[in-house]
Amino acid sequence: MTIKGKAIFGAFLYAASIICGCTREENTQAKYIFLMIGDGMGASHVAATESYLSYKAGKNGGEQLTCTTFPVYGTCTTHSANKHITCSSASGTAIATGVKTNNNMLGVDPEGNPLKSMAYALKEQGYRIGITSSVPVNHATPAAFYANSNSRHDYYSIALQIPASNFDFFAGSALIDRNGADGDKETMDDVLEREGYDVCYGVSELKESSDTDGVVLLSPSQRSRALNYEVKYDEKDDTSAEVLQAAIDFLGENDPFFIMYEGGEIDWAAHSNDLNSTIESIMRFDDAIKVAYEFYLRHPDETLIIVTADHETGGIALGGQAHHYELRWENLDADGKDSADVSRDVNIGWTSDTHTGGPVPVFAIGKGAERFSGRMDNTDFYGKIVLK
Repeated sequence: MTIKGKAIFGAFLYAASIICGCTREENTQAKYIFLMIGDGMGASHVAATESYLSYKAGKNGGEQLTCTTFPVYGTCTTHSANKHITCSSASGTAIATGVKTNNNMLGVDPEGNPLKSMAYALKEQGYRIGITSSVPVNHATPAAFYANSNSRHDYYSIALQIPASNFDFFAGSALIDRNGADGDKETMDDVLEREGYDVCYGVSELKESSDTDGVVLLSPSQRSRALNYEVKYDEKDDTSAEVLQAAIDFLGENDPFFIMYEGGEIDWAAHSNDLNSTIESIMRFDDAIKVAYEFYLRHPDETLIIVTADHETGGIALGGQAHHYELRWENLDADGKDSADVSRDVNIGWTSDTHTGGPVPVFAIGKGAERFSGRMDNTDFYGKIVLK
């Protein structure tokens, strides 16, 4: 069955459960919760990717990413406590804790008081917790779910809070400043291992591990390095889909679980106005969403999937030149051109090389998905996910 066919079937299951009223009650919490955050992914990023997929299928439109087949749609405002345009640490904090903070602060309120994320609240309820990202796991968005810091850039001290969280599963491409900003600290791998976490470089190493208490999964290509804002992938690295499946397999289905998955390099590609990499990053993110969706189809009465973004990056527009009414996707893969030339040739416009202040999309399916329809603020996620 195709993804679209499965989506129709999934929507049927969802509608039937709503009509029945016996399996999805608005005030009950899902057993399995996936919160999928496309960092920097605005509605136009989604539309551009779907337009490209339609072009590949020989159509003007109609092809969909997995998340846009979900039956519930909403929008989310993203401003921080001190700025109309947020940074990732402030927006991640708002999503994770339900409280606004200032830009560049992480897991604390504007006065520096520590906040408790939804991951801790769910852990107290007996949920197993997975914090996963396609970028370094001590970067802003994933870190907002386990760390407290007055500065999002204090990467070493943020990573030290991984074992303090007592969460079950972490995954990311790397650890930034694994030996401290000046390279004079104990290697973070050694710290994590001493504190009871098995550090695995790649899913193949994870499969050989006998540790069932705590794992930190990192990309094989990053074993000896951790580069910030790196979009290109090494062939030996696991895919986004493989990492999310590894998280599901490790957490298991006996106990309830919460998984936050971030498609982090969408933001990095959009900062560079790199259209090719932006679309490729969203498609990798969609591959991870497909894994969560396949899980939902096996457990439709117990699973909730939410897909959203922390903010929009780049101010992307479909149609970047006056009086042009087509997107020339055949020029996307032109060799020897920089990202600006490619965008211009395809007829995609960018208004910024940083974050913008527009609302971001929210897509949801499953138990309690109806809570995510309509307009909301990023501080609303906490109360819509943590009900007890």
